[in-house]
Amino acid sequence: MKNAAEDTFFKMKKFINCHGKLLDFSTPKVMGILNLTPDSFYDGGKYDKDKEILEHVSRMIEDGADIVDLGAQSTRPGALRIHEEDEWKRLESPLQLIRNEFPSVIISVDTFYADVAAKAVGAGADMINDVSGGTIDNKMFATIAGLKVPYILMHMRGIPETMQNNPHYENALKDIILFFSERIRELTTLGAHDIIIDPGFGFGKNMEHNYTLLKHLDHFRIMERPIMAGLSRKSMVSKTLGVKTKDTLNGTTVLHTIALMKGANIIRVHDVKEAVETIKLVQELVNAQ
Repeated sequence: MKNAAEDTFFKMKKFINCHGKLLDFSTPKVMGILNLTPDSFYDGGKYDKDKEILEHVSRMIEDGADIVDLGAQSTRPGALRIHEEDEWKRLESPLQLIRNEFPSVIISVDTFYADVAAKAVGAGADMINDVSGGTIDNKMFATIAGLKVPYILMHMRGIPETMQNNPHYENALKDIILFFSERIRELTTLGAHDIIIDPGFGFGKNMEHNYTLLKHLDHFRIMERPIMAGLSRKSMVSKTLGVKTKDTLNGTTVLHTIALMKGANIIRVHDVKEAVETIKLVQELVNAQ
């Protein structure tokens, strides 16, 4: 049995270099989330002291996280934007703390500000995760090209403050593939080549859009780039099941399984241990005769 990721028609890069650390996409990877914000939708305000930060990162690494993603600005629906200087104040100390304590871990920084991206890489970050896909800060693409680090290009319609105000597409799948095609062309023209794409579940999409994108996630392989899926504990789980966010682990695991079967190369998660187990089980199924 083969899944979408095994289809050799699309020649995706098998490795991405992160400051000398190789990400090997022959098996899917887990990105563990560290929110440094007071208002993120699931764990805002939980990790605001050095001891708590180091314990959480240590636990994620022990549980099998391949990447740790640091975010210092909430991008939940309706979140108010903070200035880049304030974002960097939240981010700088934890980033340096983690880099010093865990020198071999791959660190991603979640920011849509070019200046924050540059400072983060200077302080030891290995990749940049931009939820806006370069649409908020028009300096981002040139900055990424100059930094020569992997870049996660996510699709978001609008901005976090207003993105869930009746989002509309003529055809969500086609529109987002076109977005990626145009943005990847811009990036590669500037000299940025290690690009990961993320359809942006919940970012300017309603429930139908989200499930359409998940159902057809394998279509994004036409971009010939690694695909990241950020589904963890989102409202497409809680609203569908009628449960609170704290009770969405089981539903999240189901969606992760589907995403992996559809060819996701990275799953961005709050619960690393369960995600690693999901990958192991899906890989056994994929490799079965």
